[in-house]
Amino acid sequence: MGRDRTDDTGKTDATMSDYKLINNMAHHRYEFKVDGMTPTIEYIVTEGGNIYLVHTEIPYALAGRGIGTALVCAVLEDIERQGLKVVPLCGFVVGYIGKNPEWKRLLKEGINIE
Repeated sequence: MGRDRTDDTGKTDATMSDYKLINNMAHHRYEFKVDGMTPTIEYIVTEGGNIYLVHTEIPYALAGRGIGTALVCAVLEDIERQGLKVVPLCGFVVGYIGKNPEWKRLLKEGINIE
């Protein structure tokens, strides 16, 4: 994959392959390490096989580079590999799934995103 899109300023958007996904279980969050900063998605996993995606935090200095989008996509792929069902409580994750309906397959039964 690599960096695959360039805007009119010459900046490229991040893709998942640009960063290694870290599941920081001690802090209950997924992370990327980017330019000395740590974008994160906090989560709670239940015994019933559900994962609640609670909050996404992208450092301001990284905003607009597609890092949040790449992080959500990488997290959803990891969740799918684990066989968990998603309960998105974070508005950023809800928005991503709404724009990428193929990920609705991971939603816990009864959760609807338009």
